[in-house]
Parts: sequence; C-alpha cells; structure tokens
Amino acid sequence: MRPVQFERPIFLACKAVKLLIIEDEQKTCSYLRKGLSASGFIVDVSQDGDEGLQLAIQRRYDLLVLDLMLPGRDGWSVLRQLRHLGMDTPVLLLSAMGSVTDRVRGLGLGADDYLVKPFAFSELLARVRCILRRGPSRNSDVIRISDVEILLSDYKASRCGKRLDLTPKEFQLLALLARRPGEVFSRSIIAEQVWDMNFDSGTNVVDVHIRRLRSKVDDPFEKKLIHTVRGLGYVFEER
Repeated sequence: MRPVQFERPIFLACKAVKLLIIEDEQKTCSYLRKGLSASGFIVDVSQDGDEGLQLAIQRRYDLLVLDLMLPGRDGWSVLRQLRHLGMDTPVLLLSAMGSVTDRVRGLGLGADDYLVKPFAFSELLARVRCILRRGPSRNSDVIRISDVEILLSDYKASRCGKRLDLTPKEFQLLALLARRPGEVFSRSIIAEQVWDMNFDSGTNVVDVHIRRLRSKVDDPFEKKLIHTVRGLGYVFEER
C-alpha cells in the first residue's frame, strides 16, 4: 500500500461520521484508522469477526470497513448476519480475493462496495465518501417498485393493491430481488441467501421457486418484473 497522504478533514452533513473497521492485520488496521481519523471520521476498530459483529449490532455506525479473512467469524458471515437481522449499515468489503466470483458474492450478500487489496488510501477514501453520499440502500422497511409493495417486517407483499399469497421462501426470494432492483442475482447467490446453502448445479430448486413466484407476481399482470438473464441469473426490474 502506498504511503498515506492525508487530506484536511471533511465532515459530511456537518455531523460526526462514525466508522467501524473490522480488520485483523495490525498494520492495515492502524493504517486505516490513522488515515480515516485524519480525514475527519470517528473510527472504532476490531480485529475479530465475532467482536466486530457485536459492535456493529450494539452501536450505530455510518459505515463498516470489513475484511473478509478474519479470526472467529469471517467477513462473509458477519455481512450475512447483519443483513439477516435487517441492519442497513453500509458495508465496504476489503479482500485480497479479487475474482469476479468473490466480488459478485460480496455484492449479492448485501455489501455496498468491494475493494481489492492492495489498495491506495485515496481510492478507499473516495469509495467511503461515495457510499456515505448515497446513504443506506436498505434503509426502509417498505420496498415499492412499480405497482409492487413489500412490507419487510410484516412479511407481506401486494401488487396493484392486491395481497400476494406467498410462502416464506417465496417472500424471501422476492425481497432479495427487490432490495436491489436491476441487479442480476446468480443461482448460487440466491441459494446462499434464501436457503443458506451452496448451490448444486444438479438441483433446480431456485428455478422452481422462481417459476412459482412468477405465477403469483407476474402471470396475472400485463407488466412483467422478474426477468431471466441468460447464463447469469435473475433480475427484478421494470422494463
């Protein structure tokens, strides 16, 4: 990593912005803490996945900088649990694993961005600020897309004001797709998020549930919202 060239502090929206760094490598952790603190942020750190998860749950942070390879609970598990609990805290993932598969997995699990190590501090800072400007992408209990309304806490969904009779798995699948409209979810990401399992190419469980979901969400209506992206997966969007 390049030497840090600190900028003058910038306080977003005239308030203290609190970040949590969950990173087990001492040198990287100190580097990030020093650089982000000098850039105007309040920074807490944790070097353990279990401890970092508890901090993220107990305290209100504006953003998490989360390493993937951690002692105890790894970063994948931390992110998955946060989203399972309905927490919308933005997350920037850090990892030496830079394959497309890893990046897609991280974003599919609910991360807001993914930065590959080694990185320049200036790029990390720019990404942090960009995420903070966007704000949480999951900050509402209600998702409204086109004529579909999803009430996450009540496990209810409707279209054109008519209640959709969904099974628990169908509701989870719809909520997963609708939280990030326009983003293509692969079968492996869907299986991991909805069924908490590794995808087996020999099973058609994802395709079967997509068909059942379409029969309730799309088939009775002229406008279709659940689309197949050949060779990649499924996307929820208005076309």
